Amino acid sequence: MADNGVQQLNQAELLAQMAELQAEVRKLTELSTQNSSGKHEGNSSKSSTQGNSDPLIVTPPKEKLTLDNPFSEEITNFKMPKNFVLPNSLEPYKGIGDPRAHVKKFQSMMFFNGTNNEPILCRSFPTYLDGAALLWFSKLSAGSISSFEDLARSFIDYFAASRIYVHGSDYLGTIKQGQHESLKDYLTRFAEATMKIPDLDPNVHLHALKTGLRPGKFRETIAITKPKTLEEFRERAAGQMEIEELREAQKPDRPPTRKEEERTFKPMSRKDQKKPFKLTPKFDTYTKFNTKRENIIKEILHAKIVKPPARAGSYQDQ
Repeated sequence: MADNGVQQLNQAELLAQMAELQAEVRKLTELSTQNSSGKHEGNSSKSSTQGNSDPLIVTPPKEKLTLDNPFSEEITNFKMPKNFVLPNSLEPYKGIGDPRAHVKKFQSMMFFNGTNNEPILCRSFPTYLDGAALLWFSKLSAGSISSFEDLARSFIDYFAASRIYVHGSDYLGTIKQGQHESLKDYLTRFAEATMKIPDLDPNVHLHALKTGLRPGKFRETIAITKPKTLEEFRERAAGQMEIEELREAQKPDRPPTRKEEERTFKPMSRKDQKKPFKLTPKFDTYTKFNTKRENIIKEILHAKIVKPPARAGSYQDQ
């Protein structure tokens, strides 16, 4: 009996000790959570007052929503005319394309409307910017632009790498007159290519124009006369183009196409098939036979002048 009491007592003591240990563990966990939350609050308050000391935590700068005025006081204080209207046919530049072409087109449109004033050009130019170009304008430092020349130069320098590929003078060497291409079409195609090449040397222009001609009489004429200027070459080409146009006008009418032939020789309709066939004689008088047609046909077949048609199996032998 005593042994059983000792065993029961030991079990009771063990259960009590386990309960005490569990209570201590709970207290420790509560204390640790309280300490961690207190430290976090303290660090956040310190970081707010003293700045962020953790190098791994980077707070991004707030984006500026307002635009700085990059123009000087003279441009900013200029009063725009009351009757001034912006042209609406120019598409905004978005950062892709030739910036020089955009500036020249902008100037030509403004000059056409009678506007040739530095402040007006400067204050109107941002209206025709969009996307990356407008973002570039927003980053210009305040008061850095005092003339349209400064604005245009900064704009062209920044977007110089965004230009679409512009052909150089070497590209003209690849333009050749086609085998059936008229001289007029060749010169038109060549002129369109030269307009896209800035600062083209006239001598290079003339050499490429003569080299691209297809072999023929006109090329031989150019090789003999050797025009030294583009004006002389155009005078020779004008006569040749008149000759080609005259030859084109004297050509006979073109032959009918396959579709037109099908329309002309279309099969007979049902109405046409119902009409009785009427034989129209070619001559007024014919030689009269002195024997029967059967005898004439037999004689032709006997002499093998005409090969008889293949005999059909279902037809009777006549």
